[in-house]
Amino acid sequence: MATTLTGANVNDVTQLLPLVEAIPTLRGKRGRPRRRPKRVQGDRGYDSNSHRRQLRARHIQPVLARRFTEHGSGLGVHRWVVERTIAWLHQFRRLRVRFERLDEIHEAFLSIGCSLICLRHL
Repeated sequence: MATTLTGANVNDVTQLLPLVEAIPTLRGKRGRPRRRPKRVQGDRGYDSNSHRRQLRARHIQPVLARRFTEHGSGLGVHRWVVERTIAWLHQFRRLRVRFERLDEIHEAFLSIGCSLICLRHL
């Protein structure tokens, strides 16, 4: 799991590539661990040719919904994973509403919350 912390007025699409770069190595099968995911899924807000090109240059398959198309693209089947994880993070009161003024403190609580979610999932 990877997270980034930004200001409230920062557009999400600007954080797509830094977030992909923040993903830790993935362990699993024998051999060298994967350094990047196989694919990235996103909604219509992330649809741009430059992002698709940059993800393909990193050998990542972009599964991004196209703008100006009908709903029912199939991403809704997998999007619940992200929405569920955000709901799990909001169960921690200190993450639901930000009371801390310092970014480092809020980021520490975010890391603790992600660690607890991963521990419960395992």
